[in-house]
Amino acid sequence: MLDVFITSRVRRKIVIIYAKYPDFKTHVRGLAKLIKEDAGNIQRELKRLEKAGFLISEKQGNTKIYYTNKHFIIFKELQSIVLKSQRVNTRRPQFKE
Repeated sequence: MLDVFITSRVRRKIVIIYAKYPDFKTHVRGLAKLIKEDAGNIQRELKRLEKAGFLISEKQGNTKIYYTNKHFIIFKELQSIVLKSQRVNTRRPQFKE
């Protein structure tokens, strides 16, 4: 269901990770390994999500670490949508005998 509203597959995966796990912090390559997507595409989407205010980044040495902006104006609502859409996708159909 979330794919209707967030059309970019990579962006959708990133939003799901950071909404479900708001304390999660990682760099581009770590996230690429986790969600099995190209690091270049991930970096582009991370920059977009940071510009929108959903993510925050900080430099640690030569590495840029991204994490959730819990004060993002619609963070709680977005998190709720992600969690609800995950429950819908994991529900198994019930059959009456």
